[in-house]
Amino acid sequence: MATSEAATSDPGVGVGPTSEFSLFFRVKPGQSESLRAALNDLQQTAGYRPGDYGMAITTIHEARFVLFDDDTRLAFITSFDGPWDAYMEDFFNSGPTLALFDVIFRHAEGYDGLPDLATEKAFILGAQRRAAAYARNYPGTVKEIRKAQRVNAAFQRVLDHPDAAAALQHPALQPLLDEAGD
Repeated sequence: MATSEAATSDPGVGVGPTSEFSLFFRVKPGQSESLRAALNDLQQTAGYRPGDYGMAITTIHEARFVLFDDDTRLAFITSFDGPWDAYMEDFFNSGPTLALFDVIFRHAEGYDGLPDLATEKAFILGAQRRAAAYARNYPGTVKEIRKAQRVNAAFQRVLDHPDAAAALQHPALQPLLDEAGD
């Protein structure tokens, strides 16, 4: 079970270095089809395509938009590393990401575009709801997870090297080899 990390600027529940963030909007009447098209366009954008991990905001673990209540409501649900203020700063300075979200949010009631940072933050905080519970299946920040993937890839290249067998005979490497056998 997640415990909240008491930080006044963090509206989400935190688990270790990661926090959840959930926004719920009402879709403007008659906008559901154009909103679905905007969401489809987002899904086809570099960094957001399935299997594409090049998001502009590198602290995000995952993010999703969900239409519900007969397409009259929209949820944006994500989790990210670090404090909420830093995440919001990244979001507001992300350029292309902010522009993509602007295209989506314009279908939400109460959204008047990107006039300034204070207005945008107020709009987002007005839609934010703190999770009643939040859990994670793995530890680590996005940066740590990506590093572990790079280390694993490098280790696999070492294993594939023709001279690896002799080098891997050292007893100090046994725990690493045991893990690699999984």
